[in-house]
Amino acid sequence: MFVATDPEGDPYSAEDDRIEDWGKEVEERGVWIDGNRLRPVEDATTVRVRNGELLVTDGPYTESKEWIAGYDVLECADLDEAIEVASKHPMARFGRLELRPIWPFD
Repeated sequence: MFVATDPEGDPYSAEDDRIEDWGKEVEERGVWIDGNRLRPVEDATTVRVRNGELLVTDGPYTESKEWIAGYDVLECADLDEAIEVASKHPMARFGRLELRPIWPFD
């Protein structure tokens, strides 16, 4: 699950947007595997190799008003459970959450 900002989302409320409550619930359910916050896009570095040449630039790989602020790896029974879990994350209210299944290597 990518945790992204959303300039059009509701304002953050310290009282209503307690990540600790969400963290406690997902741990009790046993669906949380890993996750963390990411530094802001000002601290991003983009790496590419084109025609054998290493290209390193400061900043994100794309210009956007929204940016990925963190991630969580969840192990849910199905998409319905993942949506339920995501809907309770504080960033669902003032940010955006993108659910994307892991594509396993065979």
